[in-house]
Amino acid sequence: MPNLNINMSWLESEVYLVLSATLYFSFLTLITLRVIIKRKPIGVSLAWLFLIFAVPLAGMIGYLIFGELNLGAKRSKRRKLLSGAFLKWIEEQANTYKQDKELISENAHSMQSFVESYTNMPMVKGNKHTLLTTTDDILLELTKEVREAKKHCYLMFYICNSGGLVDKLLEELKAAAQRGVTCKLLLDSVGSSDFFKSILPAQLRKAGVEVVEGLPVGAFRLLFQRQDLRLHRKLVCIDDHIAYTGSMNLVDPAYFKVEKGIGEWIDLMVRCEGPIVQHMEGLFIWDWSLETAQSLALPPANRSLFPLVGDENSQLIPSGPEFGKVGIHQVLLTAIYEAKYSLVLTSPYFVPDESLLTALQVASMRGVDVKIILPAKNDSLMVKYASRAFFEDLLKAGVEIHQFYGGLLHSKSIVIDEKLALVGTVNLDLRSFWLNFEMTMLIDNPKFAGDLLTAQMHYTLASNQLTLEKWRKRPFFKRILEGVLYLFSPLL
Repeated sequence: MPNLNINMSWLESEVYLVLSATLYFSFLTLITLRVIIKRKPIGVSLAWLFLIFAVPLAGMIGYLIFGELNLGAKRSKRRKLLSGAFLKWIEEQANTYKQDKELISENAHSMQSFVESYTNMPMVKGNKHTLLTTTDDILLELTKEVREAKKHCYLMFYICNSGGLVDKLLEELKAAAQRGVTCKLLLDSVGSSDFFKSILPAQLRKAGVEVVEGLPVGAFRLLFQRQDLRLHRKLVCIDDHIAYTGSMNLVDPAYFKVEKGIGEWIDLMVRCEGPIVQHMEGLFIWDWSLETAQSLALPPANRSLFPLVGDENSQLIPSGPEFGKVGIHQVLLTAIYEAKYSLVLTSPYFVPDESLLTALQVASMRGVDVKIILPAKNDSLMVKYASRAFFEDLLKAGVEIHQFYGGLLHSKSIVIDEKLALVGTVNLDLRSFWLNFEMTMLIDNPKFAGDLLTAQMHYTLASNQLTLEKWRKRPFFKRILEGVLYLFSPLL
């Protein structure tokens, strides 16, 4: 009888192993086929397949959680209900101040047409844009505008961090709500997680400020929607007549991530006046409605609300998973290929895909003066080394790479031929291109482009320019680390 028990235990264990192996390999095969069938960009697909086969269990779970764009059934349904009214608003109201094609500079034609074809947002005339390049000035001006607000204050940011000048701004926001101004604050759940754990949301709500957590995360939500899609937009709209966007979060750099030892964050924002403010306010209402299911009236093209105040053309470029496969990535490629003699880019996170890398190399090789300004120190170690994996290819093509040592250069900007400017929230990485909800301004005006170029050139004064000879002398272990993280760059 003991021998029979041993045989039965052995038989049972063998059956268990066969069943487990069959289940495991079936699951692995199904996940692999799903990656292939989804036909993501080749680099992204290969990176996922590499991860799935290198670390099977973690890779498969990771793909199920982060591998596909699942916005959730409720959000998708809400978007379908709202999109009709939003498109009708663009057609009937947002086109009121549309600029004539012949009055748009030739350099901007391709980008303007492409953006309008996939967002329906036109380029509008009669705007005035003012560049703000110091964080103290930005926070002080926002505080002043909130203090003087009469009708509404709409604020949307990825990060809100208390301390310093931000505390004064939030106090003014509470005071504005208490005197009857409609105040809405929309913040990303992950980016502002510390804020939502603090007592500040309760204090603001008690004062009458509507505080909403955008794209909330949680273990239970993993079953219904992807959890690493982020609301990365930065937008402030005050009383219909003025709006701000750019790279800066609602933080005072002197009080933000000081423990990282990378210096203060260096940002810029654009103060916008004119018809473009109508579009920016409409984007805020679109995002607010998606997150809250509240039905808010989209702003009409009223000349008393959005008058012609300048001679600058501009176009709002919203981007994110809701816009499908086309978006800001194609706008950037168009900008690079349209450049005739100069191209200057700044970005805190630089992890381009093959098409963007090739576009930069080709631009330099056909005689365009290409300059990329990046922070020397970064708050993400993985992005830092993944970014550096591209340096040698760029340097060999003649691209200038400037490493900024004056802090964490966080501004996201492009100046093309000293005539066109792209400024907003988009980093030069795949996360910003495909996963984040972002916004960018295309400004067709040589004066503004010149102001932005001046700011970029000031960054180079606090930078060291890399040379190919010096770069090739870096330690061997860094080359290995760059090579390993390069494999995962499509997933960063």
